[in-house]
Amino acid sequence: MIDVILPCLNEAEALPWVLSRMPAGFRPLVVDNASTDGSARVAADHGAQVVPAADRGFGAACHAGLLAATAEVVCVMDADASLDPAELPRLTAELDRLSAGGGPALVLGRRRPAGRGAWPPHARLGNAVLARSLNRRAGTRLHDLGPMRAAPRTALLALELADRRFGYPLEMVLRAARAGWRIGELDVAYLPRTGESKVTGTVGGTVRAVRDMRRVLAEVAP
Repeated sequence: MIDVILPCLNEAEALPWVLSRMPAGFRPLVVDNASTDGSARVAADHGAQVVPAADRGFGAACHAGLLAATAEVVCVMDADASLDPAELPRLTAELDRLSAGGGPALVLGRRRPAGRGAWPPHARLGNAVLARSLNRRAGTRLHDLGPMRAAPRTALLALELADRRFGYPLEMVLRAARAGWRIGELDVAYLPRTGESKVTGTVGGTVRAVRDMRRVLAEVAP
C-alpha cells in the first residue's frame, strides 16, 4: 500500500473525480486545511481517510499528511483535479528504479499542460526561474517544481522540513539533494483545475508562492 497525501482547501467540486481515479494499492489521505465547502465530508463519502490540519498553509497540510501516513512510500499531489492520480504508478515505479541504486530517492512529475489555461504564463515563468535557482544551488537538473511527487516516508521525515507555506515543495528538493538523494523527473499531464484557483491561477497566488520559495532558498544553509 502507498499513501497519497492530498492537501485540500475547498476542493469539494474536484475531489470526486480525483478520488475516483486513485489506482488500486494507493490510499488517499485528504488533508483538510480548514475547508468551508464540505470537502472533508465529500472526501469521506468517497472512501478517503480525512486528516485535519487546522493551521493554514500548503506545507502545514503536507506535514500533517506525512505524520498521518503509515506506508513505506508516500506520494503528494494537488486535490484540484489538475493532476491525474492514474499517473502515480509511473512515479513509484521510477522511485523503485532509482532506489535500487541504494539510498533514498525522490521523483517529481514534470507538468506538461494538457488543456487551455492549464498553466498560465505568469505561473510557468515563476516556476522556471525558481527551478533554475534551485539547480544552481543544489546541483539538480530539474525543469519543474511540480506538486506531484513520490518518496520514502521515513526518509522524508528525517529531512525535518520546516516551511509550512508554499516553500515546502522547494525545501523538500533542496534538502533531499543536499542529503545525497537520487532525484528524478517524469512528464505528467497538467490539466485545467476544477474550481477556483488559489495559487497558480492568480497572479497574487503565484507571487506569494515565489516569495515563499525564494525565502527558503535564502534560509536553507548551503
